[in-house]
Amino acid sequence: MTEENVSATQLRQYIERIETLEEEKKGIADDIKDVYAEAKATGFDPKTMKALVRLRKMEAAARQEAEALLETYKAAIGL
Repeated sequence: MTEENVSATQLRQYIERIETLEEEKKGIADDIKDVYAEAKATGFDPKTMKALVRLRKMEAAARQEAEALLETYKAAIGL
């Protein structure tokens, strides 16, 4: 097998793996949407839930900094 054939084979394998992962990612995104819809049907606010998920992803220090900045901005505009 020539080097060119090996490279083409490797490239094809990478592309196929990426395509498979993209399909899985779409499936997971659909599952997440279903969970938000289920939560909404039971009375929870999906927008607020998304904000909580975003906050939980952050490290504690970054989250505290973001919350402090938000409070500062809110105070500045009288909220």
